[in-house]
Amino acid sequence: MANITKKVSWSSRGDDSALTGEGTPLLNGTEIPKPSRKDPIRGRPKEIPHNEKLLSLKYESLDYDNIENQLFLEEERRMSPMGFRCLEISRWVICGLIGILTGLIACFIDIMVEKLAGYKYQVIKENIEKFTEVGGLSISLILWAVLNCAFVLVGGIMVAFFEPIAAGSGIPQIKCYLNGVKIPRVVRLKTLVVKVIGVICSVAGGLAVGKEGPMIHSGAVVAAGVSQGRSTSLKRDFKMFEYFRRDTEKRDFVSAGAAAGVSAAFGAPVGGVLFSLEEGASFWNQMLTWRIFFASMISTFTLNFFLSIYHGKPGDLSNPGLINFGRFESDSVAYYYYEIPLFMCMGALGGLLGALFNSINYWLTIFRIRYVHRPCLQVIEALLVAAVTAAVSFTMIYFSNDCQPLGPEHNEEYPLQLFCADGEYNAMATAFFNTPERSVRSLFHNQPGSYNPMTLGLFTLTYFFLACWTYGLAVSAGVFIPSLLIGAAWGRLCGILLASFTPTSPIWADPGKYALIGAAAQLGGIVRMTLSLTVIMVEATGNVTYGLPIMLVLMIAKIVGDYFQEGLYDIHIKLQSVPFLHWEAPATSHWLTAREVMSSPVTCFNRIEKVGTIVDVLSNTSTNHNGFPVVVQVLDSDEPAKLCGLILRSQLIVLLKHKVFVELARSRLSQRKLQLKDFRDAYPRFPPIQSIHVSQDERECMMDLTEFMNPTPYTVPQDTSLPRVFKLFRALGLRHLVVADDVNRVIGLVTRKDLARYHLGKHGLEELQLAQT
Repeated sequence: MANITKKVSWSSRGDDSALTGEGTPLLNGTEIPKPSRKDPIRGRPKEIPHNEKLLSLKYESLDYDNIENQLFLEEERRMSPMGFRCLEISRWVICGLIGILTGLIACFIDIMVEKLAGYKYQVIKENIEKFTEVGGLSISLILWAVLNCAFVLVGGIMVAFFEPIAAGSGIPQIKCYLNGVKIPRVVRLKTLVVKVIGVICSVAGGLAVGKEGPMIHSGAVVAAGVSQGRSTSLKRDFKMFEYFRRDTEKRDFVSAGAAAGVSAAFGAPVGGVLFSLEEGASFWNQMLTWRIFFASMISTFTLNFFLSIYHGKPGDLSNPGLINFGRFESDSVAYYYYEIPLFMCMGALGGLLGALFNSINYWLTIFRIRYVHRPCLQVIEALLVAAVTAAVSFTMIYFSNDCQPLGPEHNEEYPLQLFCADGEYNAMATAFFNTPERSVRSLFHNQPGSYNPMTLGLFTLTYFFLACWTYGLAVSAGVFIPSLLIGAAWGRLCGILLASFTPTSPIWADPGKYALIGAAAQLGGIVRMTLSLTVIMVEATGNVTYGLPIMLVLMIAKIVGDYFQEGLYDIHIKLQSVPFLHWEAPATSHWLTAREVMSSPVTCFNRIEKVGTIVDVLSNTSTNHNGFPVVVQVLDSDEPAKLCGLILRSQLIVLLKHKVFVELARSRLSQRKLQLKDFRDAYPRFPPIQSIHVSQDERECMMDLTEFMNPTPYTVPQDTSLPRVFKLFRALGLRHLVVADDVNRVIGLVTRKDLARYHLGKHGLEELQLAQT
């Protein structure tokens, strides 16, 4: 037991209010640590050591618990029933705005990608056709590589130099935010701008990425901004929605934004709601579900409406999401009960391939954290991947002899003839010479015989490694579409092989359904989402017939994949040492108690405390506490001080800023009484303690915390088991949980890191070390 109950003193806590910023580890392997910049010899070390058995102290919790102090109760008392009704209406209005703005962003991304990719492929197509006849196709390859690199260079520079947190899909960061972890800069306006430009450049640059994942992050940023009624980046306050300036409300709206992002990406409003439920929100109620569903519906409708105008068919609402799988007609792709075992086998294969993908990406990410940590190196790596992607694509198309006839019903956007006969096109070019979304659609819906097995096999192999290498680059990019494309390719291959075994039977006639099952299996094997992904796939295909096979396939892919390796998003969260709390405490942890888990000793304040003491405690960089129990001493008694409340660092900073001292209150009767509005105005970027000037005379003053502290903080007895502490902490979204003894004396404090450091490893219950990295 000794190795489990190692204590980390409360004084080693980290606080992101003053210490975090660009130096915070990011969730995509692009870590830019601040200390390394101060290397006196060469600026930065060549290698950054990385230990995944650590838990970073740099991340703080969001505070989901309402502080029911006297100010809160007075405000509630003053508010009329009509006031509460207006607040509820405001929540619905905000959710509507979130949906509209997310839909417009999705529309903008879609149109820009279509225009830029269309221009690029048209130029290359004309170039290839020109040089096929006269020779010199190497010029076409160079042109392709240069165009790819030009787009990726813009996206890479934006991410690496301006806002590194915008790299990747953003889903791990949003998962952490909804879980209750404050990831610095994750919901800033600058992040949104870099994300949108970055994802347009990545997809137009021909990388093995999709534009769907980043929509979830974009929706979350929109929600965080709209719900606060101001922009701290632009330093503009619109004096709207001031009541919602706190973690409790903001986190609810961010979950609505994430759902709206899913809805806009896949045309799946129900899938969006379930994504928010499955992936994050600890706290959930019926009204919140309704509002999130409303935001999702508005988002998909907005995208649909504006795309219909753009395509010149106003009112033809046939583009519910960025990815349109096309409609699967029930008659043509019906499945039989004896195919279900085959689908289940494909699910297991998807789980195995997903685990392989995740393992390769895991080692690649560790390599990036250690060696590719400078922004210039990150941009160079992105350019290298763009050039290699173009070279591989060109080589595969060049050496492919899979020629298919150009039928009257062909729907190829850019059919390349290359060395095929007149009236034929190169089938490999359909897969590579296109945006990934269009390639997925052609694999689902092209006529049987459109691809030969060798083409699909080679495409699966090359695209698998390209997608694996691409995820984690310093570009904004999602992994949803590459996963679907890899799965659709090997799924269609399975369908063709089955048909070749039984040439006389018509039951395997359509390989499109196997492409759909393969796509679901591969995506489930990589990201390991079950409930939301089933609904997203069913909604995106527009056919509920495949609900059962897709659900079975995703379940089996998750079970098989989890046996070998975690899901991709969980791996990236773990690699960045984020204190992420899962749904349940580790299974074998009932014998651990709060006394063994808690951090101690705890810095407490008296109910009426000297200002100098408060300033000294807050200024001490080695003790970056965020919560302080408030204790009261019984007069003329030797009894120890009893717990009477809890006050936060952010509250104390606002009190010091406004100089709410007992002496001043007595001498100046006209002093304005502090209100909750003053605390909300300072949220979320509370000033650092160093920026507040306190004179020597003021240090001798006293501060009465009675009115501002939370008089009823959640407490647990010292013998409470870890699972009970965990359940209380996670379900209520707490930031601090006080541990008290039999006579209500404070003996410790439980925070997120104290709970997150225990997990089940290969050798039973393991404890992660806490570090400032």
